[in-house]
Amino acid sequence: MKQGFFEIIENVALTKDIFRMKLKGDTSAVTAPGQFINIKIDGFYLRRPISVCDCEKDIITIIYKVVGHGTEVMAKMQEGTLDVLTGLGNGYDTALSGDKPLLLGGGVGVPPLYMLCKKLIAEGKKVTVILGFNQRQEIFYENEFKALGAEVIVTTVDGSYGIKGFVTNAMENVDYTHFYTCGPEPMLKAIFAASKTSGSLSFEERMGCGFGACMGCSCKTVTGYKRICKEGPVLLKEEVLW
Repeated sequence: MKQGFFEIIENVALTKDIFRMKLKGDTSAVTAPGQFINIKIDGFYLRRPISVCDCEKDIITIIYKVVGHGTEVMAKMQEGTLDVLTGLGNGYDTALSGDKPLLLGGGVGVPPLYMLCKKLIAEGKKVTVILGFNQRQEIFYENEFKALGAEVIVTTVDGSYGIKGFVTNAMENVDYTHFYTCGPEPMLKAIFAASKTSGSLSFEERMGCGFGACMGCSCKTVTGYKRICKEGPVLLKEEVLW
């Protein structure tokens, strides 16, 4: 973990309530896809944990959803600096992927899969990505994943784009060696039940400190309690207890 100040160099809307922010600063603590940062916002006691979408040289890209007062303030930021904790969480392990990894993201669970996809393709893997949304207007980053060279499948609950239904409806016909996923817990449970291989699940959990001190995001696993912010957010399928 490293604390530093980052300059806001971009903050744009991707959909009605999804924004992409690019921050310039010391990114050396970001060592794996699936890690997150914790942003201090003036006027708010708790920092906001946001997953890393991409990290290149001195630029961190995050994608976040406006869901409360803190992210409402973030959405209006166009310049200035932010106090940021970087390199939080364990991230995804690409050594587990096999030759044909499957990536499944739902809503704001999509962003951390982008950096993972980029790394897997750089390692020569044949990557399939399934992106799940409620409706067409919510879709983002489909073309960005395609530009990396992945096969991309989109599902919408209302059937307004792509396959009608959930990501699990699309994964039935995909041949894969390991799955990586991030999204709301009901989606993770459904993927867990439908999966045919081992997998890596990234949990979205409310956090206090974000670096393991407060124990507020602990969850029970087969080997005891683990802190989602420290030993997670990525847990292996074999250790998850629902």
